Amino acid sequence: MKPATIPFSSPSLSTRPYALDQVAKTLRAGKVYRREDLAQVSNAVDRHLRELVSGGVLKRLAQGLYYAPRKSVFGTLPPDDQELVATFLRDKDFLMFTPSSYNTLGLGTSQLYNKTLVYNHKRHGLFSFGNRQFDFRVKRRFPKKLTPEFLLVDAINNLDELAEDKNQVLQMVERKVSGFDQAKLKCAVSNFGSAATRKLFMRWLDV
Repeated sequence: MKPATIPFSSPSLSTRPYALDQVAKTLRAGKVYRREDLAQVSNAVDRHLRELVSGGVLKRLAQGLYYAPRKSVFGTLPPDDQELVATFLRDKDFLMFTPSSYNTLGLGTSQLYNKTLVYNHKRHGLFSFGNRQFDFRVKRRFPKKLTPEFLLVDAINNLDELAEDKNQVLQMVERKVSGFDQAKLKCAVSNFGSAATRKLFMRWLDV
C-alpha cells in the first residue's frame, strides 16, 4: 500500500514560501529521511529542515535523520524500527533484536533491556534516535532471522553483559542444551560463536 501523503491543514499553508511547500509535499507520513534525501528536492535544505521541524511536519531523530510523523487515533506513531535502521545504515542487511529476547530461552533470565541490538556490516556504537537507544555492532556474520539456537549462542557471546548471575546462566544452559535442535545448534555455534563460546559448547555438545 502506498504511504499516505502528509496532510497539511495549517492556516499558514497559503503563506508558506513556494519552495518550502514543494519540499513538504514530497514527504510521506511514516517515512524516515536522511538530510541528503531532502537535499535532492530542496534549494535550501538546512533552512527548510529547520522550518519543517519547527512546524511539526518533520521530527528530528538525530543529526541528519528525520521522521515524517504518522498519526493514529492514539496520537503520533513512532517510526518503524526496520525502516529507521535501514535508512540510517543505507542498507537492509542487518539483524535487529532486543537482549530481552534471551528471556524466551528458558534459562531463568528475566531482565528487560531498553536498548536494541543491531548486528550489521557498517556501523558500530551506541546511537539514540528520538528517545530510543540502538546498539550497532559490526559483525562478519549473522543470520537473516532470529532462531532459538542463534539466541542461545548469542547469549553466551554476550554473557558478561547480562544482568543475571553468570554462573547460574551457564548452569542453566548446560541443563537445557539437549532440548535444542542439535544440528542447528552446532551450526550456530560454528557460524556465530566466539572462541570462548565455542569452547564452552564443545563441553556441552557431542562435538
